[in-house]
Amino acid sequence: MTNPVHPERQGPRFSLPDWTWRQWLEAVILLGLAPLFAVSALIVLGLGNRWVDLAAQFTAPLLLAALAGTAILALLRLRRAAVAGLAVVGLLAIAVWPQWFPASTTPDPDAPIVRLYSANLYYLNNDTARIRRSIEAADADIVVLIELASDPALNIDQLLAGYPHRAASMRLDQTRGPSRSVIASRWPLTVRADPPDGLHAVAATVRTPLGPLNVVGVHLTRPWPFQHSWGQISQTMALDAVVEGMDGPVVVAGDFNSVSSARIGRQVRRDIGLRPAPGFPGTWPSDLPSALGMNIDQVYASPDLGFVSRRLGSPTGSDHRPVVTEITRAAD
Repeated sequence: MTNPVHPERQGPRFSLPDWTWRQWLEAVILLGLAPLFAVSALIVLGLGNRWVDLAAQFTAPLLLAALAGTAILALLRLRRAAVAGLAVVGLLAIAVWPQWFPASTTPDPDAPIVRLYSANLYYLNNDTARIRRSIEAADADIVVLIELASDPALNIDQLLAGYPHRAASMRLDQTRGPSRSVIASRWPLTVRADPPDGLHAVAATVRTPLGPLNVVGVHLTRPWPFQHSWGQISQTMALDAVVEGMDGPVVVAGDFNSVSSARIGRQVRRDIGLRPAPGFPGTWPSDLPSALGMNIDQVYASPDLGFVSRRLGSPTGSDHRPVVTEITRAAD
C-alpha cells in the first residue's frame, strides 16, 4: 500500500511592485515629505508642545529649502512629489507669515523717528574695534547691547562714544567668562530697577523727541532641549510684569532665543500686547547667509508705536547679527 501524496502548502507570496526607478524615487520622496507635512501642519495649528515649538524655530530656512526642493522636483517632472512639495511649501508659508509680515500699526509720517541698534555681542567676543564700527555704521539714537564681554566693558567709553547716558545690568557669569547687558542713549535716561525675577534684563526710560520712551533689553534662556521648556515661559511672564509697571510707550529688544511666530512670540503678543518688527532676514547664526538664518533677535513695541524700518547691522564678530530699527509714534 502506497502512502498518499499531499500537495505542499505554501504561504502567500510577496513581491515588490514592478516600478521603474523614477517611480521608486518618487515613492521614497513622498514618504520623506509625509513627516515634514505633518510637522508643518502642527506648527500652523500653533500647538504648544515643546517638539513642535522647537520645529517652529526653523520655519524660515525650511520654507526656502522646501521651495528649492520643490523646484528641483518640478524640473525632474516628478509631478506627484512636486505637488506634495507645494503642499509643504504652502503650510510653511502660512507658519512663517506672522514672523515676516506681523500685524503692525501705521507710523505717523509727521512724528520724529528714533533709531535703535540692538545686538547680542557674544560674551567671548572681545573685538571692541569691530563692535564700535558696527555701532558707528548704524548711527543709532539708542543702543541695546546683550552679552557685552570683559574687554569691551573695560573700554566702554571708547565703545559707546557719543552715548553718554547709560544703564547696565548686573554681571552675568557664564561658564567661560562674564558678560552684562547695556542700554546707551544720546539723550538723558532714567535707570529702572531690575527685580530679582529670573529674567536677565536692563531697563531705562529715555527722554526722546517722541517723549518718554521705555526701553528694555532682554536675554531669554535657550529653548528646550538645552534648557527646561518652562524657562522661557517663566521669563516671558517676568517680562510681562516689568512692562506692566511702565507708563507710556515701550520697546523691548534683545535675544529672545525664539522666533516671533513660535510659542514665546505668541506669548509676548497675547499676554504683554507687544508687536514684533518684521523678521526677515534672520539674525542667527551669522556664519550662514542671512536669508537662511533664524530671527531670534527681536524688537517688540507697544501698539502706540509704529515701525518705520528694520534691517540688519554690520557684523560685530558675534554669532548674532545686529538689528537696526526705526520707530516712531503710531498714527491715530
